[in-house]
Amino acid sequence: MSVLSLVVVLGVLIILVLAAIAGRLVFKVYRQQQERERKLKAQELANQQAQREQREWINKSIQILAHALHSDELTLTEASIRISGLLDTLDVSGEVKTEFSAFYQLREKTSHIPYLEAWQNLSNTEQRQFDLERLQHEATFNDFVMDAAKRIQGRDF
Repeated sequence: MSVLSLVVVLGVLIILVLAAIAGRLVFKVYRQQQERERKLKAQELANQQAQREQREWINKSIQILAHALHSDELTLTEASIRISGLLDTLDVSGEVKTEFSAFYQLREKTSHIPYLEAWQNLSNTEQRQFDLERLQHEATFNDFVMDAAKRIQGRDF
């Protein structure tokens, strides 16, 4: 065997070994990509499920608030603030916001009234003034809000 043929055989062996290594690395990268895609799909499905569960919880909360409003367990103002906030969380369409604008309008009319700790820091006179103002707004919006609460019952957004 001549030196030239030995070099050719050695070259072919080196090329085969390198091709095998390259093939193995390509397969390893392929498997990693497949695993990454599988994990991404699983994560996407989990995220979608969590979003569905969150929407269901928010929709159920809206139903509970609307029912509580008709049972006189909440003031119109509190129900309006909560329901409009939950609808905003659901990112409902402008059409839905218009349909249930009573909640948004009453929330807007009473948005300046302090609550929680700020309410506690008010004098009794100031609290009475704000209560009177809130009750006047609630009287104005009563039929409108109660109708919206009735229409929202049983709806999913």
